[in-house]
Amino acid sequence: SQWGRSLISDGSVVYAEALWDHVTMDDQELGFKAGDVIEVVDATNKEWWWGRIMDSEGWFPASFVRLRVNQDEPMEEYLAHLEETQTGEEDRAGLGLLLGPGLPCKEQMRTNVINEIMSTERDYIKHLKDICEGYIKQCRKRTDMFTEEQLRTIFGNIEEIYRFQRKFLKGLEKKFNKEEPHLSEIGCCFLEHQTDFQIYSEYCNNHPNACVQLSKLMKVNKYVFFFEACRLLQKMIDISLDGFLLTPVQKICKYPLQLAELLKYTNPQHRDYKDVEAALNAMKNVARLINERKRRLENIDKIAQWQSCIEDWEGEDILSRSSDLIFSGELTKLSQPQAKSQQRMFFLFDHQMVYCKKDLLRRDMLYYKGRVDMDHMEVIDVEDGKEKDFNISVKNALKLRSEAGDEVHLLCAKKPEHKQRWLQAFADERIQVQHDQETGFTLTEVQKKQAMLNACKSHPAGKPKVTRPYYDFLLRQKHPSLPTALPQQQVFMLAEPKRKTSTFWHNIGRLTPFKK
Repeated sequence: SQWGRSLISDGSVVYAEALWDHVTMDDQELGFKAGDVIEVVDATNKEWWWGRIMDSEGWFPASFVRLRVNQDEPMEEYLAHLEETQTGEEDRAGLGLLLGPGLPCKEQMRTNVINEIMSTERDYIKHLKDICEGYIKQCRKRTDMFTEEQLRTIFGNIEEIYRFQRKFLKGLEKKFNKEEPHLSEIGCCFLEHQTDFQIYSEYCNNHPNACVQLSKLMKVNKYVFFFEACRLLQKMIDISLDGFLLTPVQKICKYPLQLAELLKYTNPQHRDYKDVEAALNAMKNVARLINERKRRLENIDKIAQWQSCIEDWEGEDILSRSSDLIFSGELTKLSQPQAKSQQRMFFLFDHQMVYCKKDLLRRDMLYYKGRVDMDHMEVIDVEDGKEKDFNISVKNALKLRSEAGDEVHLLCAKKPEHKQRWLQAFADERIQVQHDQETGFTLTEVQKKQAMLNACKSHPAGKPKVTRPYYDFLLRQKHPSLPTALPQQQVFMLAEPKRKTSTFWHNIGRLTPFKK
């Protein structure tokens, strides 16, 4: 539309809402689902516009979206009017008139965004109230139909979210300036509660289980009628329960979009500017944290699977303390000065490192040999040359020494860059542990048990074990970012003897997907 083009050329950021799904075949195109919000970057071509969603950009058909200033419908007439006008100075002035008595365009836009934030927040509270009072309350009365555990699975911690959002809305209402909405300073409300928003993590991670549990119940007519009766009794809009249960997931993803829009129409001189900017970053971080936790929880099945494929496993399960593989590869290990050196495969997780021996004939089989507690180890970079503790000459070596000094491991890499990569990995492990402590990330006993159960189910005793056990596991691991200067083959350690190389090891090296 002409209006969209003139606003964009004027340097304003314009958002459009997708009316239909846009499924793409070409990586130059931008895919989206109906309802997604797209930032329109270039609208010079009538048919195809260039847009951005989060961090992907591309072309999309202009006819698939409608421009929006805010989600309230009355804006429609005003957009329609703008469609007809041609660009030019007098229209810019006309735009100001249309937008209300004497408010400059940007302030009116800010008013619209603030009003939208307030109205969506009030609607959302009503949604939450309806779920808690319309559904949960009724379900609790029917102990013949629901166990407390089932309700916990279906509704997650939505009651906790409801309590928090009420408190949050109260804070927003206090900061909302009814007479002049554009003067409202609401950034601080988000900042004040940034850690509270982390309760969404539990809800989002549980959401897939909720859907599974719900769809099981919905196969039984009795439940279909019961949920429908709840909805009618509470006078709720005609959306199925799973639709209502998706709202918190959508809500937490929408905050960064709303705050980005608010920041765009906030003058840097505005008293709220700094807070809105900080709030936007805070809410992006919350979303990132939720995604990260989701990835970690998806990984624990793979870790359990990996462990169940290792022969002669001893001691506690890896999941009892760890939940992320940080790095892996082959190193030569010495643990006593007199002992001969051993080739071992090392797997560095958060809190601990496990080392295994490869089977001489079946190169993809591993035997458990031991582990190192990383919480009580210091990592020492060893210079090439004579090493005093072990009294031997070393190259590309590093040492792990326990705080008490009663445990020392000397580890040698094949090449200096491998050693550097390991040193980096040990540093990453400590950062990860610190980050988990700060954000309170832990696995529940139920999650650990379930993961080990799933792993045992996938190859019951008596059947041959899955070969290439950690091939798949490593394949899907997200390793820390790789220094771009080094080609990947060089970095990933492949200590194959000089004979016909096994494709298995070659593939692990080639396919370990480092985060680019």
